[in-house]
Amino acid sequence: MGNGYQTMIIFLGTMYAGMVVAPINLVAQPSQLRYVLDHSDTKLVFVTELNRERLEEALREIPREVRVVVIDKNAEEIFPDENLSAYKLPKITEDDPAMLLYTSGTTGVPKGAILTQKNMVVGGENVQLAHCLTPEDRGLISLPLYHINAEIVSAMAPLVSGSFVVIPERFSASAFWSLISEYKCTWFSIVPTICSYLVSGTKIEGQGYHLSQVRFGRSASAPLPPSLQKEFEEKFHCHLIETLGITECCCVVFSNPLDPAKHKIGSPGQPYGCEVKLVDRQGDEVPRLTPGEILVRGGSIMKEYYKDPVKTAEALDPDGWFHTGDLGYMDEDGFVFITGRLKELIIKGGENIAPREIDEALLKHPAVLEAAAVGVPDANYGQDILACVVLKPGVACDEGALRAHCLRELGKYKTPSQFRFVAELPKGASGKVQRLKLLE
Repeated sequence: MGNGYQTMIIFLGTMYAGMVVAPINLVAQPSQLRYVLDHSDTKLVFVTELNRERLEEALREIPREVRVVVIDKNAEEIFPDENLSAYKLPKITEDDPAMLLYTSGTTGVPKGAILTQKNMVVGGENVQLAHCLTPEDRGLISLPLYHINAEIVSAMAPLVSGSFVVIPERFSASAFWSLISEYKCTWFSIVPTICSYLVSGTKIEGQGYHLSQVRFGRSASAPLPPSLQKEFEEKFHCHLIETLGITECCCVVFSNPLDPAKHKIGSPGQPYGCEVKLVDRQGDEVPRLTPGEILVRGGSIMKEYYKDPVKTAEALDPDGWFHTGDLGYMDEDGFVFITGRLKELIIKGGENIAPREIDEALLKHPAVLEAAAVGVPDANYGQDILACVVLKPGVACDEGALRAHCLRELGKYKTPSQFRFVAELPKGASGKVQRLKLLE
């Protein structure tokens, strides 16, 4: 389902009823959709008529019965023909699972992060703390409710702060500022891609918009290029706060302060509501200004990866520290600067993309001998996709043919923006491709 009142009611109501909500990415490829529906042990799916056929096709390959409820987004009730008066809400503890959210891994197989009732509330409280939300605030939801950013920042934070949200069905650059003006929104959450769309194509002069009530905008899910932040603030006269969230940490980990004078451009900010430390390869904490892996601990950290104790043990140590896989350093003021990733995950416009998925699609082309994808810096998306390809001896192929092949296999969003034909791929002693060396 797209965004809307009923989507929000189902999202919150499922958890309130003691069940687990597992939001499905609307742009998921068929193979990923089948995997999530099967692996999650889903029993009930809510779907709009627009997405019904795609869902039913995926369900045909799942060896158990799954109930499907087709939602009329204009209807007043979700179950108009059922008597629910006998239903009693169960007793729920803070450790009960509330949400199962799938995040891509470097192997291409999504991992299902189990977030508890406590995780969800603490995640919302961390946002409230970082942005000083009050019952007088009103936020515009610009991101889809299948994304951790919208779920925690735009839904849970207003819920715990007793404030309001405005929920359009989807993001529209042309309607963005008019919605903020009409509904008197005081803040909004976007990603750098949306920021770029607004800067390049939106005008507010002479529109009669009322924007004086806007306290701030926030950007997350991918690094915000300093030049883009400056252009946005100069064009719209609105302070933009860079933040950083992680699915397994219920989104918010770092945020710049509300006071623009205290912002540090290029940093996602300071920790809010959680402990953070940086460690070396031996696991020892490093001093300020020294690079290390970023570890996070607190009440918002996930319970586990669903049905995957091995990956859970790799990510969560016995002391409760979550290993993010991000590399960076912390300055003397407690601001963190991200310098790289231990993991090879590509984050494009806030969406996680497993490089191996790109590799495997390219290997299906008859001319391709070897292929490896890697994320490269991009001003609009934070990262975009570069694919390095080794062709089979004596077989000709050009970039256009590979692009057309990837569009069929992967869809537009995951198709590499750049292709490089190389004689060989960099490999280690074990024969494994050293993916990050492709950037050299």
